[in-house]
Amino acid sequence: MKTNFIDALIEDDQVGLRAAPKVDLHCHAFFSTRRENLERWLGQALEPPPAKMEKLGGMIAYANNVLDRHLRNRETIEFVVEAAVCDAIEDGVVRLEMSIDVRRAAYYADGLAGVERHISALAVQYRRQIDFRPELGIPRQIAADPELMSRAHEAIELGFFQSIDLYDHQEACAPEAVEPLYAKARAAGMKLKAHVGEFGGAEEIRRTVELLELDEVQHGIGAAESVEVMRWLAGNRIRLNVCPTSNVMLDAVPDMAGHPIRLLFDNGVPVTVNSDDPMIFDQSVSDEYRSLYRAGVFSADELDDIRRASLEDVVD
Repeated sequence: MKTNFIDALIEDDQVGLRAAPKVDLHCHAFFSTRRENLERWLGQALEPPPAKMEKLGGMIAYANNVLDRHLRNRETIEFVVEAAVCDAIEDGVVRLEMSIDVRRAAYYADGLAGVERHISALAVQYRRQIDFRPELGIPRQIAADPELMSRAHEAIELGFFQSIDLYDHQEACAPEAVEPLYAKARAAGMKLKAHVGEFGGAEEIRRTVELLELDEVQHGIGAAESVEVMRWLAGNRIRLNVCPTSNVMLDAVPDMAGHPIRLLFDNGVPVTVNSDDPMIFDQSVSDEYRSLYRAGVFSADELDDIRRASLEDVVD
C-alpha cells in the first residue's frame, strides 16, 4: 500500500514530500539555514559555492572567503539557528539533532550559560512543532587546546546537550585524544556520534566506533569499501547519518547515481538521510530524498522504508 510520501516521490510532489514526517540527525548550527535566509538578513547577495569543491578543505575555503565574516557575531548566529529550526519545521522534520559548536560560547559574556539560554528558549518556543535536541559539537582541533577541552567537559556537565559529535579534518586528532571526553558523555547518558569515513577508510570507521563506543557515525560512507566492515556495522546496528549532496559536492563520491548509500543499505547497514550544511549545500532533508529517488539510487518504497526506520524512536 502506498503512503503519501511514496506518491509524492513518484509524482514529484514537493509539497507532499515536505508534509511527510522525517528526522535530521546530521546538521551543523553554524551553516544550518539556507543561504537565501542569510542573504535576506544581511540585505545582500552572497556568492554561491562551486558545484564541486576539493574535499573538506574546499568547503572551508569557500566558507572562509564568503560566509564566515558575516557570521562572527551573536545576533547573526542566533538568527541562523532559529531560521534553521523554522526551515526544518516547514520541511516536515519532527526531530532535529543540531550540532552546536563548543566555540560558540565565546559569543556570550557568560559563556556556555548564554548558549544554553538561547537554545533552551528556542526548544521551548517550538516544542509543539519539533523535537529540537541540542548536540555538543567538538571540532577535532580543540584536542590540542586545554582551555577549549576544559570547556567541552564543562558543557557535558551542564546536562543540557543530548548528544555529542566530533568533526573537521580527520587527521587533526586521533580518536584516542577525545576518549576521556566521550567516556564522560556516555556516563552522562548522551548519544555518541563522530564524523569518520567521509572520504574513505573503512577500518578507521570500525576502530573509531569501538574506541569511542559510538552509537552513530556521521557520514561513514567509506565503510562501503569493505564488506566485512559493513557486516560489522549491520551486526552491531551502528547507524550512519548520511548527507548525499554534501558527499557529491565535496567530491567524496563522483555523482548522486553512484552514491554508496545504496551498497550500505543492501548490506544491512542502518542509514538515515540528512541535510549537513544547508547554507552551503542548499538541500533540505526532503530535497535529499528527492535527489536519491530521481537519480535512481532507491525506489520510492525503499526511501519510505529508510524514512520510517529513522522515525522508530520518535514519539508523536
